[in-house]
Amino acid sequence: MMAPDRLLAIMAYSGAQESAVLGLADLLDAANLISTGQNGVVIKVSTIRPEDLAQSRTSFDALILPPNRSGARGAEDQAVHSWIRQQHGAGTLTASVCAGVFWLGHAGLLSSRPVTTHWALEDEFRQTFPDADLQPEHLLIDDNDIVTAGGMMAWVDLGLFFVERWQGIDVLTSTARHLLIDPGKREQRNYRSFRPNLHHGDETILALQLWMEGHVEDDLSAEALELRTRLSGRTFLRRFKAATGVSPNAYVQALRIEKARGLLERTREPVSAVGWSVGYQDISAFGRVFRSITGLSAVEYRRRFSVLDVRR
Repeated sequence: MMAPDRLLAIMAYSGAQESAVLGLADLLDAANLISTGQNGVVIKVSTIRPEDLAQSRTSFDALILPPNRSGARGAEDQAVHSWIRQQHGAGTLTASVCAGVFWLGHAGLLSSRPVTTHWALEDEFRQTFPDADLQPEHLLIDDNDIVTAGGMMAWVDLGLFFVERWQGIDVLTSTARHLLIDPGKREQRNYRSFRPNLHHGDETILALQLWMEGHVEDDLSAEALELRTRLSGRTFLRRFKAATGVSPNAYVQALRIEKARGLLERTREPVSAVGWSVGYQDISAFGRVFRSITGLSAVEYRRRFSVLDVRR
């Protein structure tokens, strides 16, 4: 006896990333061909557009809000919000990719819920939905009835999530091989870049930040940085955090690891030399900090992201 079909809707709201809408459908179609050969589940995909909502009476097993390519955040899409709430209230597994999570937030579904989105949207999302439990280090968060995925291309990860959930690990593996994509679990922090705020208006702190960019191997202790600014201790700490959003120590760690990422990507320097060049005399400490920020060891990071042939 064949397993029942699953019904999945993709909400192609105005400005939705069409490559994600079509790509999800193609990925799931490829999985269906494999699953059908095993008498398994078929995932039937429907693309729903705002003008279709009045005629849409179907309750779906899952609903996906894809990424956005226009910069919109959906605050005015009241009809879409209402439909999302209706579907979720009927038991539909509700999912989003990248900025699609804003539509879930405006629909009122994210209070106290663990969610993720693209790391570059972190500040905007926190300001818009302070009650949500944003965890931007993760690429995909499965919270049972709500599933959120991070970057714009994380629709691939979300599509594979549904394949594994409904069609099983064998279909997942075969689909990934067929499409030449990695089915392994990833984390968004593997990709996240450090982009410090340079538009805060504090000229003293900005001058210090620009100097730090070219002197990561120097003494960057809070005391040394304080001396360079000629500010008193408490004043320096207060102004630095107000300008950058983080403490000096956290800033230095993030800056040094960002510089190390670049060296690992672009050079064949030994990991120990990379650590020394960005200011770590204790290479074991460098390794611990690197893993805590990126989720990977320095060797693993180079293997995955080097632009060179690291086998040489």
